[in-house]
Amino acid sequence: MSAPLRSFLFVPGDSEKKLGKIAESTADAVILDLEDSVAESRKALARDMVSEFVVAQLGAGSGPQLWVRINPLDAAHALPDLAAITPAVPAGVMIPKITGPADVARVDHYLEALEVAHGIAPGTIRVLPVATETPLAPFRLGDFATAGIARLYGLTWGAEDLSAALGASTNLGPDGRWATTYQLVRSLMLMGAHAAGVEAVETLYVDIRDDAGLAESSRRARSEGFSGRIAIHPAQVDTINAAFTPSADEVAFAGRVVEAFAGDVGTVALDGKMLDLPHLKQAQRVLALADR
Repeated sequence: MSAPLRSFLFVPGDSEKKLGKIAESTADAVILDLEDSVAESRKALARDMVSEFVVAQLGAGSGPQLWVRINPLDAAHALPDLAAITPAVPAGVMIPKITGPADVARVDHYLEALEVAHGIAPGTIRVLPVATETPLAPFRLGDFATAGIARLYGLTWGAEDLSAALGASTNLGPDGRWATTYQLVRSLMLMGAHAAGVEAVETLYVDIRDDAGLAESSRRARSEGFSGRIAIHPAQVDTINAAFTPSADEVAFAGRVVEAFAGDVGTVALDGKMLDLPHLKQAQRVLALADR
C-alpha cells in the first residue's frame, strides 16, 4: 500500500518568486495553479512557466510531487492547459468546478490520448477533482464508486466556490464552523471517496494565522477518515504534515495488529479485544501514513 499524500500546497503558476521556493518546501505535493490565482491576461504565460518548471524539477529529481490545477472544463483554457502540461509529466492534475464523474472521465480520456501521443504510459498522470464546487456535483459523489476512472487519486471538496454558486453570504455557522450545507457536502465527499476506494483530501483552512485551529481541525479530519489536506500558505504545511502523521503509539499498535494477522486468519484477539479484517485494513493504512 503506497502512502497517501498528507499536504498539497497551492502555488500560483505565474509567480517566479514562489516557484523558486518550491524545492525547499516540506509539502508532500505542490499544486501549481493555473486557475483562480492567475489573472486572465496571464493564463498563457502561467501555462508555459508551469510546464517548464515541472520539466526542470523532474530533472533535478528532488522536492515535492508536482501537480497542476487546470482551468474549468467549460473555460477556453482547459484543453490548452492539458496539452501544455502533459509532455512535462506532472504527478497529477487537479480538476476544478466539475459537475460529476463524467467531467473527470473526459479529462481521463484527454490525458490518455495526450500520454499516448507523447510516449507516456497511460495512467501515469493522476487526477484529483474538486468534487463539490457546483450545486449539482454533491448529488453525484456516490457515482465515483462505479465510474471506473483508474487514474483517480482521490476527491477533495471546496466551500468557497460552492457558497458563491449558491449565492450564500457565508459558509460558516454562528460557532465559526461549517454551516449545515457544507457539513453535509463534506461528509458526502468523504463517503464518496471511500466508496470509490480513493483518498479523501480535506479542504483548505482559511485563517493562516490560526495554527492551533489548523492543527485541531486537521487532527479531527484524520480521525474521520481524511488522509491529507490542502494548504493555502507555506506556513501551514508542517502543521498539516504533523496532524496527518500517526503517533509512535499508533504505529506501534498498528504493527502489532498486522503481526497478529500474519497467520492468514480472519479474526484475532489482541489486548482483550476481537479484531477482524477492517481493523487490519485500518492498521495497514496507519503504517502507510507513517511511511510517508
